[in-house]
Amino acid sequence: MGIFVKTLAVALGGAALGLFATSLSVERGFMFDAVQAGPWTGWPKAGTSEADPYAKAMTARTGEMPLGPAEGLTFVAREDSAGRRLAAACDYVVSGPMPTARYWTLTVMSPTGRLIDHPTQRYGFTSAEVLRAADGDYAVTVSRHARPGNWLPVAEDATYVLVLRLYDSANSANASTLRADELPSVVAERCA
Repeated sequence: MGIFVKTLAVALGGAALGLFATSLSVERGFMFDAVQAGPWTGWPKAGTSEADPYAKAMTARTGEMPLGPAEGLTFVAREDSAGRRLAAACDYVVSGPMPTARYWTLTVMSPTGRLIDHPTQRYGFTSAEVLRAADGDYAVTVSRHARPGNWLPVAEDATYVLVLRLYDSANSANASTLRADELPSVVAERCA
């Protein structure tokens, strides 16, 4: 009887640990097949039949529809280009090269993928509305304080991520080969 109880206890403990790890992975958005390029992380297989089980579980849990390979790519930045976690106390400038895409959006969201409420009701920019310099370059400032030009506001105490979506992108088929110098940088300008 003692060996049966020990075996049962180990099996129940293993099942509980597995369920906890799976729940944590789905809650926090850990998926396999991630593509890292500078501060940006993307999951090009999330909207395909080749998506890993965690990506499928996360999609089922949140109800979010990931972009399919013919639709585009989604990248998330949780840190700046220096590897420091994004903080509401800092001002960031997002600028630099943008991969070829018919249309792109840059959005400030909560780590769980929800829009963050802000009185300005400005949540992001699109490639069609971003202000550009004469040479075509752009710079988007992410700050809790109003800035001239392309300003994305964040709340005083917000925990947030930046989400870059590239629609109808030529890089959809070869997203795993993207390098940091092919995506915008996220540079901290000043921190309070």
